[in-house]
Amino acid sequence: MGIMLDTVGKLIANYLQKEVPGYEPFTPSDPEHLRGIIEPGDVLLVEGNNRVSGIIKYLTQSTWSHAALFVGVVEGAAEPDGEPHVLIEANVGEGVTSAPLSKYFPYHTRLCRPVGLSFEDRTTVCRYAINRIGFGYDTKNILDLMRYLIPLPIPQRWRRRMIAFGSGDPTKIICSALIAQAFDAVRYPILPRITRAGSRQARREILHIRDSSLYMPRDFDISPYFEIVKPTIVHGFDYTALHWADKQKPLQEVAGEFGVFPETILSPPLIPETIDQEAPLPVAEVISPVEAEMAA
Repeated sequence: MGIMLDTVGKLIANYLQKEVPGYEPFTPSDPEHLRGIIEPGDVLLVEGNNRVSGIIKYLTQSTWSHAALFVGVVEGAAEPDGEPHVLIEANVGEGVTSAPLSKYFPYHTRLCRPVGLSFEDRTTVCRYAINRIGFGYDTKNILDLMRYLIPLPIPQRWRRRMIAFGSGDPTKIICSALIAQAFDAVRYPILPRITRAGSRQARREILHIRDSSLYMPRDFDISPYFEIVKPTIVHGFDYTALHWADKQKPLQEVAGEFGVFPETILSPPLIPETIDQEAPLPVAEVISPVEAEMAA
């Protein structure tokens, strides 16, 4: 039965890993900035464009469908052009493999960095992932995902549970679970364990999800223990240096070479300094002394 599930899962995996045409990220990665800022132990989240990516993004209600761990140069692994492999990931139909950083340059990515992780523990996390190169991808998990591809809206409270299935084989892992297990090896948290809940049923649900060790890529994004690192602004960002397509480069006055206001501003006086002419009195108020005596 297990062999049949694996066979069916591989067929489905080949279908799911096909890319969807027409994908164009709004904010692709900046290769030079990303190379210069990424460090061992960082988690690279990816907005994938294949069929399984769409499933994961729907079930998790997140932009991110894939996660890879940056471990530095992997010995003996490189591209034909000599670029070294620096990422460890678990791909559909391939299992745990290494990859170059340039693989995800065309995609929308996010960099999540563990805060305060010591050098020794960082090395342990990376070594844990490297030692699992060659492990198989959990194809039964893919079969479970396909079982829920129905044209009906799925309540949000059930979406994570729908992914919380697997064969249980320790040599078969999916991308987020691999990274979660690596950090668990040094007891670094991803999401805190919630001990207070409105009911026992809710508490059991939370514990079940955590104990499954089946994390999603978005969990690293929302984790309070991972810092979001944006390569384009970490070393400083000057918006005035940008060149816009719909207008010219900002003038020097706008860019700040000159002051925003003139050096001297003459405000109008509150009281007129001179009166040009006397204001005439109303006709009713102009009365001669004789007319005043007659009126009395």
